[in-house]
Amino acid sequence: MPYYRSVGDVPPKRHTIFRQPDGSLYTEELMGEEGFSFDSALLYHKTRPTALVSIESLSSEHETLHRNTPLLPRHLRSHKLGVTSDLIAGRHLLMGNDDCRISYAHVSTSSSLYKNAIGDELVFVEDGEGFLDSTFGRLPFKTGDYVVIPASTIHRWVVTSETVRALILETTGHITPPRRYLSRAGQFLEHAPFCERDLHGPTEPLLEDGTDVPVLVKHRGGMSRFVFENHPFDVVGWDGCLYPHTFSVYDFEPITGRIHQPPTVHQTFEAPNVVVCSFVPRLYDYHPEAIAVPYHHANVDSDEVLFYMDGDFMSRKGSGIARGSLSLHPAGHTHGPQPGSVEAGLGKAGTEEIAVMIDTFRPLDIGTSGFDCEDPSYLTTWQSK
Repeated sequence: MPYYRSVGDVPPKRHTIFRQPDGSLYTEELMGEEGFSFDSALLYHKTRPTALVSIESLSSEHETLHRNTPLLPRHLRSHKLGVTSDLIAGRHLLMGNDDCRISYAHVSTSSSLYKNAIGDELVFVEDGEGFLDSTFGRLPFKTGDYVVIPASTIHRWVVTSETVRALILETTGHITPPRRYLSRAGQFLEHAPFCERDLHGPTEPLLEDGTDVPVLVKHRGGMSRFVFENHPFDVVGWDGCLYPHTFSVYDFEPITGRIHQPPTVHQTFEAPNVVVCSFVPRLYDYHPEAIAVPYHHANVDSDEVLFYMDGDFMSRKGSGIARGSLSLHPAGHTHGPQPGSVEAGLGKAGTEEIAVMIDTFRPLDIGTSGFDCEDPSYLTTWQSK
């Protein structure tokens, strides 16, 4: 996070005496990234966050990833995947590599407590609403929200709508705004397509009681269950620049020009070897002879995934792309609009689509769930009719 927040009760100076009403000391927890040389948060617990009752190893039957050979462009129809339990246990792994995993979930129930100790998570809410509860407090989410969850944050997903559909990106590092949007001090610059006012974090503590509380922990060795002596939601206050937050895709302000702008103007987040872009309704290019529909292109250094959330996907007409579709165009493939789309776009005023793009700088392998919802005819959709 690029800016400081303070929530709940904290003492006037860090690492100083801060007493509870009964006279005992609150327990400090410093949660920090990159060896405490990057963003951090200081949390004040009523009980010790280190008080464990037990830890047990869990069988972790990871879905198998398969190399994309032969090197195919692919179309996955996520809406073909069934409703599952919750946003932790109910993920369908679609693609992944050593830097990230891309999953989809359509869920109807709330989750138990969970911690991803490998890296940050970015969850894009296609449809639905609820809360992300964590040691930092309660954070509402709704349709169109990106939810950023820092690594090792104990949290749970509370579903308040009938179901929630979401695209999930798990990384092995930290998810941040693009560095070129930020000043040396971390403030969003004027050319950025969003700013601090568009980012929303928890606004008050979430306090719960309980003993022998289980937390599912994902780590590099697999999965474990930690049982804590006291409920981890006992934080009376915290401050810092590291916390879960939301950003709505509807608050992304598109950058346009006289001629077509490259995909980099849509960038929203970055992580090690991964970038995320937001495509939202925008005016088409305003040069009198501009070709509005994107040109055919070959991104020679990355695999490109596009998740189509909503709108009129005019440049993909005839490809089978619809709401909930994911297209994968791996490095090595030139790709672009379907036949007839360029001509059909001439003179159009703008685009009405909403989509999320994930570019990875190492090849993506395909998960079993990806094969389960694949449209095998996608390869031939660019042929002349």
